Amino acid sequence: MAQPRFKRLGQLSAPLGALLEGEPSGWANLSNACAAVHSATGWHWVGFYLVDAVQDNLVLGPFQGPVACTRLHRGKGVCAAAWESGTTQVVTDVHAFPGHVACSSSSKSELVLPVRNGLGDVVAVWDLDSAEHADFGPEDVQAMEALTALLEERWSTWTWS
Repeated sequence: MAQPRFKRLGQLSAPLGALLEGEPSGWANLSNACAAVHSATGWHWVGFYLVDAVQDNLVLGPFQGPVACTRLHRGKGVCAAAWESGTTQVVTDVHAFPGHVACSSSSKSELVLPVRNGLGDVVAVWDLDSAEHADFGPEDVQAMEALTALLEERWSTWTWS
């Protein structure tokens, strides 16, 4: 019998931490984080949207999955809700979420976690989409929050060029 998904996610902490250790490129680190989570879960889409402070919106970053929306705007959708509130968003049915931005018609549920820099500012969101309704349980959320903390611990040391 396959291991529960949250356990597979929990087992990513050590290898993901090792991948991040000593690598200065934020782009490479976010790319590896996406690949690791996507491989462990099979979720429909796993990726990051980064805060573009100049344009005051979220811009697509590294991801695994089908083509995605390039920019997400304040006040629209689950990613914007996580960015603006600074809180994790768990949506069991994206079609029932007011203002949902449908980048893929296959997405049915969504988990979005804010990512903070060393100053506590939300600098990105980690967006996870599932093709199943109500696919994100409390254990998945807890495991993803632990993986997000690994990124946050190192964020301010990374370069973005």
